[in-house]
Amino acid sequence: MASSPLSFSLGRAPGWALPVALVGGLLSAVQSRINSRLSTELADGFTASAISFGTGLVIVLVIVLSRRSLRERAASFGHDLRIGALPWPLALGGIGGATFVLGQTFSVALIGVALFIVCVVAGQTVTGLVVDRVGLGPGGVRPLTAPRLIGAALMVLAVGLAMSSGVGVDVPWPLLVLPVVAGAAMGLQQAVNGRVSQHTGHFMIATLGNFVVGTALLVLVAVVHALAVGHGPAPLPANPLLYLGGTIGVVFIAIAAQLAAPLGVLTLAMTTIAGQIVGSVLLDVLAPTGTEHLTPLTLLGAFLTLVAAAVTAGIGPARRRRDS
Repeated sequence: MASSPLSFSLGRAPGWALPVALVGGLLSAVQSRINSRLSTELADGFTASAISFGTGLVIVLVIVLSRRSLRERAASFGHDLRIGALPWPLALGGIGGATFVLGQTFSVALIGVALFIVCVVAGQTVTGLVVDRVGLGPGGVRPLTAPRLIGAALMVLAVGLAMSSGVGVDVPWPLLVLPVVAGAAMGLQQAVNGRVSQHTGHFMIATLGNFVVGTALLVLVAVVHALAVGHGPAPLPANPLLYLGGTIGVVFIAIAAQLAAPLGVLTLAMTTIAGQIVGSVLLDVLAPTGTEHLTPLTLLGAFLTLVAAAVTAGIGPARRRRDS
């Protein structure tokens, strides 16, 4: 088979992996704000989530159908699922993505981007640590080394600080549950996407599977909701920027599917979280919506997540001495 995007050695991340994962996190923070605004304009978060995933699905389909090699890989992936050569639960990564989009849609408008992201961190950190330890991700079992445990502990501390500041401004605890669940779903999604990318030899196949499953689930939820309330969403807004959430989602999922193997699920999660924190705080400062809770504790928690990401990735004086 010709060389694929996954031709690097597992466990040996290329030099561009961490910066690209960081950019993916920055984009995810922007996606959170866009999806939340679309939900507000439509007065229907379910439809907004379905639109976000649906536009992403169209983009991925165009990419896959335009290249013969990708069409063949997609067909082979479907065949392997049918004959049992690949466990079918690995094709359900889109459920994690759909859960995350729903969390973005409903939570950001109520608690702000920054607090939403640090709540996601809680679920994503614990899930990434467990997934790597049991070997669910494409890189196999990754031991619980001191840097990984310290980084995870720092991340939990950071989330605790940031969440306590949110509660202090009368944010009900139930509003924090959905983003935590969304973070756990993201951790599982990155693991299974990495496995699919490893099996098929291309991250776009995992991305396609995600958007097929996620779009189907979100459209179903949107239809059931419309029938239950007896009316559909408000008219579609004219602002084209509000439809960029799906495009950003394609980039983010493709990045995660590509990098889960070399970085490991926990390091990937930590690095994207660092990007999300930087992007979310910048958004809350530069383009506030009036719902932000950027107290000193929130900012301290955000800083500690950056430290935790660096520790988990092995960035620091000890790593530089070993590499010298």
